[in-house]
Amino acid sequence: MNRPALFMRARLAALGFSLLVLMALPPIRHALEASMARHMLLQFPVLMVAGFLLTGALPDKVRSMLARWNAHGISGLVLVALVLALVMIPRLLDLALIDGTIEWAKFVALVLAGAVLRLSWQPAELLVQGFFLGNVLPMSIVIGQLYVDSPVRVCNAYLLDDQVRLGQALICAAAIVAALWLMRAVRVLMQRERAMMAHGDSR
Repeated sequence: MNRPALFMRARLAALGFSLLVLMALPPIRHALEASMARHMLLQFPVLMVAGFLLTGALPDKVRSMLARWNAHGISGLVLVALVLALVMIPRLLDLALIDGTIEWAKFVALVLAGAVLRLSWQPAELLVQGFFLGNVLPMSIVIGQLYVDSPVRVCNAYLLDDQVRLGQALICAAAIVAALWLMRAVRVLMQRERAMMAHGDSR
């Protein structure tokens, strides 16, 4: 890899580390966790982005070793789906606020999920990506609808109004991600079809 590319990877990894430190600062952490919506829809994604960026610091040799374990991105995306399913459990959201061990385990799990997502997304290609999103996005919608419809608080630490806002935001976010991925999938498939037609015409 050339020096400019290595320099860019190092800068992005430094940015990821900075985000992680920022999220760990007590004033920032407490401000985000004071709201159920900010807790799940801001803190969680930023921690995953930090892991995503930190992966740039991995040497190519380590990436190659991980790629053998993570053929077609399947193992990695399964791990990401499991992490996302766990951190959305209301009881764990409550525990993360009062138990330091659970809080740091949540941090590590989300950073790891972001890192693994970066290593898995491109190798997965459209079929495995679609299978992954086809499981994660409906799960998010179901959980979001439960938050909206529940007549009682599912998290003792948060108010019912905050819970409803989170549920609505989860449903909207899942719909947006699905639409963006579908548009990208259509574009990629059209490009492949044009390439195949061009290759056939050149014979």
